Amino acid sequence: MIKKLLVVFVTALAVNTYSQQGTASPYSFYGIGTLNFKGTVENRSMGGLSIYNDSIHLNLRNPAFYTGNNLKAYNEESRPVRFSVGGNFNSTNLKSNTSSAKANATSFEYLAMNLPIGKFGLGFGLLPFTSVGYNLQDINDEERLANIYEGDGGVNKAFLGLAYSVNKKLRVGLDVSYNFGSIENSAIAFLRDSEGVPLQFQTRQNNQSNLSGLNYNFGANYTTTIFEKYDLTASATFQPESNLTSRNNRSFSTITFNNTTGAINEVDTIEADLEAAGLAETDLTLPMRYGFGAGIGLRQKWFVGAEYSMQQTSKFANPIVNIDNSTFENAYRISVGGFYLPNYNAFTGYLKRVTYRAGLRYETTGLNINNQSIDEFGITFGMSLPLGNMFSLLNLGFEYGQRGTTKENLIQENFFNTSLSLSLNDRWFQKRKFN
Repeated sequence: MIKKLLVVFVTALAVNTYSQQGTASPYSFYGIGTLNFKGTVENRSMGGLSIYNDSIHLNLRNPAFYTGNNLKAYNEESRPVRFSVGGNFNSTNLKSNTSSAKANATSFEYLAMNLPIGKFGLGFGLLPFTSVGYNLQDINDEERLANIYEGDGGVNKAFLGLAYSVNKKLRVGLDVSYNFGSIENSAIAFLRDSEGVPLQFQTRQNNQSNLSGLNYNFGANYTTTIFEKYDLTASATFQPESNLTSRNNRSFSTITFNNTTGAINEVDTIEADLEAAGLAETDLTLPMRYGFGAGIGLRQKWFVGAEYSMQQTSKFANPIVNIDNSTFENAYRISVGGFYLPNYNAFTGYLKRVTYRAGLRYETTGLNINNQSIDEFGITFGMSLPLGNMFSLLNLGFEYGQRGTTKENLIQENFFNTSLSLSLNDRWFQKRKFN
């Protein structure tokens, strides 16, 4: 089974390394795109909680959990190797004061594996960090001018983490992540005649940024038993400030627009001298982030908890793109959620072995446009369905939420996420009973 998991992991990694993440949010126009949720479907279904971990589900938000837990079904020294892969489908209704539209996006969410090594635990994988995907139009009827903005791409995160069990109650961990990706943006200015028909020759600006850099994430977890049977857990994470190096290119093109087919043809292109402007290579700050939370539960039965995190987004700046009406401010997130498992080892009644999850979250994204903070909230629920045996599961997650506002000519997004993942587990080491 372990060999099969490794083959699946390597194959999926090769397929997804260069895949682009999908988003339909106009707010991905700002910064380096919308920030993706770093976590599994199980985490996401509990409002994004990162403070809980068990034997058969990965937790990618806190590296301290890479040590895993012993499986009760095996002997005391048996440890599970855990593999998980997930994806997400997003359906969004975009609404302004004057119009509305619908958009869909499908994205690869994560690919990860966790290996126990004595008191240590090793975790590694790939997931999207940010996503860019927008197509916006700004029409000024009085000046007969229309601007079209398009963008795609994003930043991926390949991570390697190590955790250590200090004792039966305390464990600590560290993630090292390599962030890499490419973002392309274009802006077309259309001048129109008195009848609204675009003139023959127009101008397009193209920007491309190739980004790369390292960042670190520290984690700790403390779990103890109270009242003889309840588990009380507290967790914390800390991500220090780091940098992304952005290598930039910019060009200006003269284009023609076919009014019948909508096709755009380039007539001439000039490369901008970003080296002279000091913008050929720039540094982007990834702000410091910390989070902490606590919860209580009955092992293999139920759990409920809450978490708070804060990120110094106000320190973020992108020198290659200056937008007058937008700024960045500090962001925070509040999550509440939990799960319920009727009977994990029931011999009859399939639904008794299904894990049910629910939660909610509220956050400020750190983006401020036209003096309006872009806030977001979500209501989540989901379930884990056993496959064959209790150690392999199909995880389903659903989220309804809202981002943004229609105030100050902005756009409000009402979205529904459907997430799907597969969790596979097998014995990493089992002590021999016979020689």
